[in-house]
Amino acid sequence: MKPTVLILIALLVSLSTVACVQRVDGSGRTQLAFYSDEKMNALGSDAYAKILATEKRSQDAEAIAILDRVGKRLAAVAPNRGFTYEFTLLESPTVNAFCLPGGKVAVYTGILGLCENEAGLAAVLGHEIAHAIADHGNERMSQGVLIQGAQQGLALALENSNVKATTANLSMAAFGLGAQIGVMLPFSRSHELEADELGLEYMAKAGYDPEQAVLFWQRFATLGNGDTPAFMSTHPPSEDRAKALSKDLPKAKRWYAAAAQQSGAGASLPAKYARKP
Repeated sequence: MKPTVLILIALLVSLSTVACVQRVDGSGRTQLAFYSDEKMNALGSDAYAKILATEKRSQDAEAIAILDRVGKRLAAVAPNRGFTYEFTLLESPTVNAFCLPGGKVAVYTGILGLCENEAGLAAVLGHEIAHAIADHGNERMSQGVLIQGAQQGLALALENSNVKATTANLSMAAFGLGAQIGVMLPFSRSHELEADELGLEYMAKAGYDPEQAVLFWQRFATLGNGDTPAFMSTHPPSEDRAKALSKDLPKAKRWYAAAAQQSGAGASLPAKYARKP
């Protein structure tokens, strides 16, 4: 591979530490963010409306009430980003939940069995809300803009250098792999761990036992991580996340002790969602 290509890849990897536009997110660090809050919130609202138009909403009044209660308690203690929170329970076996910019939250019934109780659900919601509070979507989109620009610049440079098509294709492939492994995947994994840490803070301040977050990720680990190597995964292994959260428990327990209301694990989720042995 030509030195020019290697230099470009090295420069791309270093982009994760360069903030062309700096702002402070919920963790207190600086980050790359090209888009305004208004733009991100509008994108979140639009995406949320489209998702709700295609997904089946749950009619389980008990589970919906728990989701609403836990969500509101978390929103009350999370940093104020001016979000208009919405919490929707979707009827689906999918083990997932998300929070779009602006505080648009959806939880799939498939994850409720792993949550088991209000505190487990608070761990999930706290994590997802943290992504929005910390502006991770903006950061990822901004990284994508830089990578796309660098990729286009490389393509133009190769074209102007009159290199062979085979060499150009190999160079572009190497660049894409370097971007994925060197920037996008590590950024995604760091976002997940940051959201875990912030979410733990939110659930503890909302009065839910933070130890339940560790138990949730231990249960989640039983689902397995597939055959994808950790360095190629956008999410850290669940076992690692549980261990990382365990280290944060002393601090989280102080937040929990200072909460206006301590609810422990809270109410159990409806029995029909319990996982089968």
